[in-house]
Amino acid sequence: MADKIRYYGLGRRKSSVARVYLLPGKGNFIINGKPAKEHLNSDILLKDALSPFTVTETTNQFDVFANVNGGGLTGQAGAIRLGIARALLEASNNEYRNKLKDAGFLTRDARVKERKKFGLRKARRARQFSKR
Repeated sequence: MADKIRYYGLGRRKSSVARVYLLPGKGNFIINGKPAKEHLNSDILLKDALSPFTVTETTNQFDVFANVNGGGLTGQAGAIRLGIARALLEASNNEYRNKLKDAGFLTRDARVKERKKFGLRKARRARQFSKR
């Protein structure tokens, strides 16, 4: 029995990691076994996660299955976006590379939370200074 064609992309953002699988299909979007609207529960985050499809004009051509863990919903949506973009590259043999690169979807967003320093309240927030 032949395996179905599927494309894989790994995405990371903040402390979230998304393993994304694309299968040729009708546009189903499943995150951690649940429908995407149920998991992300915001149209803005859902639109952000699916934006590589709109840039490459491949909407409703692939079914998306994503396993995401870590971080919050914004980081998870960004991780899924990067995973979808990388999987689309694999699916298209670099045909969409220029479109995705121009939109900035192939770059891993390296911004992470800065560590707290001793003697401070937060990473940079110092105690309030009182002159008198």
